[in-house]
Amino acid sequence: MSGSWFAYSASAVSGPRTADRATSDAFAHIADEVLSQRTQALVDGQQVRHGSGKANNKTRLSAELKKDQDAAIRSLQSRKTRLAELGEAYTAADTRVAVDKATVTGGKATVQVTEHTTLTYKKLRGDEPDNTDFRTRYELTLSSKKGGGWELTSIKSQDAGPVAVNEPVAAKAATVTDDGNQYPDGTPASTKYPAPASAPKVKTGGAYDYNAMAKYAEKYWSSYNPAYRKFNGSGGDCTNFISQALNAGGWKPVPGSSTDYRNWWYDASKGQSQSWVGANEWAWFTLSNQRATNLANVYQMDIGDILQADFNKDGSKDHSMMVTYRSSKGMPYLTYHSTNTYRKSLASVIASYPDARYFAYRT
Repeated sequence: MSGSWFAYSASAVSGPRTADRATSDAFAHIADEVLSQRTQALVDGQQVRHGSGKANNKTRLSAELKKDQDAAIRSLQSRKTRLAELGEAYTAADTRVAVDKATVTGGKATVQVTEHTTLTYKKLRGDEPDNTDFRTRYELTLSSKKGGGWELTSIKSQDAGPVAVNEPVAAKAATVTDDGNQYPDGTPASTKYPAPASAPKVKTGGAYDYNAMAKYAEKYWSSYNPAYRKFNGSGGDCTNFISQALNAGGWKPVPGSSTDYRNWWYDASKGQSQSWVGANEWAWFTLSNQRATNLANVYQMDIGDILQADFNKDGSKDHSMMVTYRSSKGMPYLTYHSTNTYRKSLASVIASYPDARYFAYRT
């Protein structure tokens, strides 16, 4: 690490100021160290590759954050054990961090970063995909220390979706209020593996092209189709993303009032139905219009099927994901927006949220 680590003088400026290149690089190094350590807790054998290269012993964490990091590592090591019980492991990983924005005000800094991590699946069953990828955004806060150094005081995810593979789960309070109305909420699915046999799914040649759905999702997992609006700042983009993929595979719009869950549509100039973007409304539309049926077990899902999760069992569905790959041994792999993720195994989702309530839809 160059001497620029201590080059910035926080006292030289009183108002907000964009950090210079050397200071931004120092912030990226800190974030990279923290996130790479978390990734390492999941990987068998090899050292995780990461953007900052060799670890630097001048990296500083506050005493409180050091405790949080130690707890995160223990939590992820437990997740690694749960994954092994479900038949999953990783042989290698690569974590990279880029600074999107860094602002310094006096002795405080606020930094927005994006992490991109690739994990290589261990071939335990034989036909796992090569890897899973995800991009997730964090906000860092730092304080300057005497002598010109910086100390990381907090690192918080900025994404609304499920935690990344290498991110510990933070407890969330139940916030849903029952309005007294009855909706077609569906039936929760078992998470027991292996699942009972289900009817095979025909991927192409029928009313819908499920391979086209998966191809669309895997094309835009880390980017956004400019033909559609994004909803990252409005509760998350996950259901908007699966609606796009379903539309690409042949789901037809149902016009009408945007607030009536029995309708499902998108218009580039007029907006979209609530069922296009809302997880609960999508489920109500899907079941009431018989676009899909509930599966008894999550491991029965196949390409083009949808998984929804109620993470804290408060009666409100929190997230929507699409299966874009399925191994011959019956493991579905999910691709989704909000914590943008490519081919994350169902085992990994359940290992992160073992107590969640899941809904599996045969589309």
